[in-house]
Amino acid sequence: MTRAAVIADGGSSRAVSSGVMRAAVLRAPGMIETRRVNLAEPGPAEVRVRLEGCGVCASNLPPWEGREWFKYPMAPGQLGHEGWAGIDAVGAGASKFAVGQRVGFLSNNAYAEYDVARQDQVIALPEELNGQPFPAEPLGCAINIFRRSEIRAGQTVAIVGVGFLGALLIQLAKSAKARVIAISRRSFSLDVARECGADEMIAIDDHAQIIERVGRLTDGRLCDVVIEAVGKQGALDLSAELTRERGRLVIAGYHQDGLRQCNVQLWNWRGIDVINAHERDPQIYLRGMREAAEAVAGGHLDPRPLYTHTFSLDRLGEALEMTKQRPDGFLKGLILMKEGAGA
Repeated sequence: MTRAAVIADGGSSRAVSSGVMRAAVLRAPGMIETRRVNLAEPGPAEVRVRLEGCGVCASNLPPWEGREWFKYPMAPGQLGHEGWAGIDAVGAGASKFAVGQRVGFLSNNAYAEYDVARQDQVIALPEELNGQPFPAEPLGCAINIFRRSEIRAGQTVAIVGVGFLGALLIQLAKSAKARVIAISRRSFSLDVARECGADEMIAIDDHAQIIERVGRLTDGRLCDVVIEAVGKQGALDLSAELTRERGRLVIAGYHQDGLRQCNVQLWNWRGIDVINAHERDPQIYLRGMREAAEAVAGGHLDPRPLYTHTFSLDRLGEALEMTKQRPDGFLKGLILMKEGAGA
């Protein structure tokens, strides 16, 4: 929820010093404008942050495309939830953070130059990350999914869908000394999978042939763990077929664009453990974000090559459309707030 009130359409290239900022407003499906809005003041135990940037998430696509259950116009900055920033002001009792400190945070209004968050939903970023983008929420998601997957050394792990999340999970699975089979429809993504350390790369084309090839690679056992990271019915079906008896199927894809069917007959017969790896507890999100910051700072996880495109706030619509179309060479878009940022 934002407390900023719209006062005028934007035209300024930077925030106005008199307590005004720029924020993106989704007016209607496929229609975004940048507006000038009043800066919110942090309340008790809250901090105000000045955004450095915000990642663009595929979960933004249903509101961007339009669904009957969404209400428009949305609040200024709404849908942005992958922000990193510097502390700009602290409210009464907010003693955990200091002005100027770099942080990641949980919010849904980070498509703006400033935002307000509760201090118990903010994490400090280590100095090793100074100057680096850090979309905290999705990096934390990758850590949390990896934990729920319970990947161990020597296991064969298939990751179905190599976007930003899938590529991070390949790195994490390899850090656990697992054998990784990467499966994706784009040849570019398979190249990324190889660079992230995947042992085998398979293009998504013929469903039956993929199962046959994985069977050959595993001497007929199939995979100990399969992580579905696409969010589509076909990928869910394929992932179940690739999971061995008593194996683990981990659903990491975002399945919020409609109902899904599942092959309970197959799941039941094979005795598959099915894990929905989406979290809703803010404290679990924050734990994952902290661990992600430590992993990146320590060199155990490297998301930097996966940030393929940057955009200014005024080009958020273009960034969302590119996230939808996923042209060759695209993995992850970042909105950068610095004046002149975005290419």
